[in-house]
Amino acid sequence: MRRTAIYKDDLFLQHQPGYGHPESPDRLRVIYDALDKENIGSRFVYPQFRPVSAETLQLNHSEDLVRRVTATQGHALMALDPDTHTSPRSNEAACLAVGALTDGIASIVRREIDNAFCLVRPPGHHAERENAMGFCLYNNVAVAARWAMQELGLQRIMIIDWDLHHGNGTQESFHEMNEVLYLSVHKYPYYPGTGSALENGTDKGEGYTVNVPLPGGQGDFEYARIFNELIVPVARQYQPELILISCGFDICKGDPLGDMRVTPEGIAYMTRKMVEVAEEVSGGRLLVTLEGGYNLDSMRDGSLAVLAELSGQPIDCDWPVNLSTEKAEQLAHSQADCPSLEQALLITKEFWQI
Repeated sequence: MRRTAIYKDDLFLQHQPGYGHPESPDRLRVIYDALDKENIGSRFVYPQFRPVSAETLQLNHSEDLVRRVTATQGHALMALDPDTHTSPRSNEAACLAVGALTDGIASIVRREIDNAFCLVRPPGHHAERENAMGFCLYNNVAVAARWAMQELGLQRIMIIDWDLHHGNGTQESFHEMNEVLYLSVHKYPYYPGTGSALENGTDKGEGYTVNVPLPGGQGDFEYARIFNELIVPVARQYQPELILISCGFDICKGDPLGDMRVTPEGIAYMTRKMVEVAEEVSGGRLLVTLEGGYNLDSMRDGSLAVLAELSGQPIDCDWPVNLSTEKAEQLAHSQADCPSLEQALLITKEFWQI
């Protein structure tokens, strides 16, 4: 069994963007409650970690954005954009969320753990250099990637984003760079309006942004084909030193903000493929961080499916979280019709030998 770390803290439950807001503390609470069960949570390690500094945040964000978000601390409900609200401890939670990722990456590189799942709030992949947006204050995965390059000397990082929504902030952060390969599978056109297959990066980053825009309604077999035929081959060619996953469970069947049809077994399969690729090309260095997802059952079941695959052992529980041998075999040979993949493959082959 692998040494899988879980980064969790009750401070993340203190970020409260307002009554009725879909990005509620219950999204994490339902996962934390499941981990409190001895037969589930006892197999993982739970590191202590600290918030990052303003200087670390400014590796990816402007001083002005950090100042504006910091100014919300201690204040009641404030709006940074129409969808993105803060409460008195939101800035603290956001700084600690980034700290979870940087600590996890450092511990993975030092071989203190094998991999990690950062169960944090607020999410991050929509936050741009100058703007908080889309429920996100700071871009957790982008700040952490820049920190890993500066502090740990990593030169090739791959970010895979399977949230329902395109990670515009993450793409913006690295579209001119080849030190970070950003690959996103998402619904399009949909919020935030970015992420067409023609957005490939610019300058020396051309080809290092790969978008697979989907029309909606896709499930396990379509996502499996995308991983089998595009994501895994590109990862093998790029040979990243570290793989980061922006994990959104809003692609799961029944999510109130989406119409994808992925099941926990589909989530498990995608995770398994990335665990296998990480072991093959990056010494097992893999960190998953939570992004979206607004159906509480999917949040719990999807998270446990990810954790089962990270640890390498099925989880004995009452929920459908483990990938069966039969389903894994079916997904490995998926030939599901997916015109969006065909388009993405044509474009990606201009830059990668796949």
